[in-house]
Amino acid sequence: MATNANWTIIFDDKSVIKNYAEGALEGLSYKINDDTFWSQSKFSNIWAIQYGTSITSDEVEYRDTTSHSSYADANLGDFQEFINRWDSAHLSQLQSEWDMDSVDGETEAEKISRIGARPTSYSS
Repeated sequence: MATNANWTIIFDDKSVIKNYAEGALEGLSYKINDDTFWSQSKFSNIWAIQYGTSITSDEVEYRDTTSHSSYADANLGDFQEFINRWDSAHLSQLQSEWDMDSVDGETEAEKISRIGARPTSYSS
């Protein structure tokens, strides 16, 4: 399997991992709880994906003896599907962190002045 990918998808764990930015020393992973998405037939033989590597022929790893392939050759659709789900999960995390960062007696205006407005969107 390729290394140093921008994104890693682990199908058994239903995890999408962003391996760059956000200040993470390691990948930042979210479990995507969407059985309808993960149970699509096009994913039935996929073990893992390492997307955005320098060795594109080694991006998709299959459950059976099928040779590893590029994401494009695997014919799995637009990779943006995974990125959008990660972005949504990350936005929820950012909003939760904002909601939890409170000081007793602080007004919303004071909170916004201290840490900025509550996040309303996120895009990788």
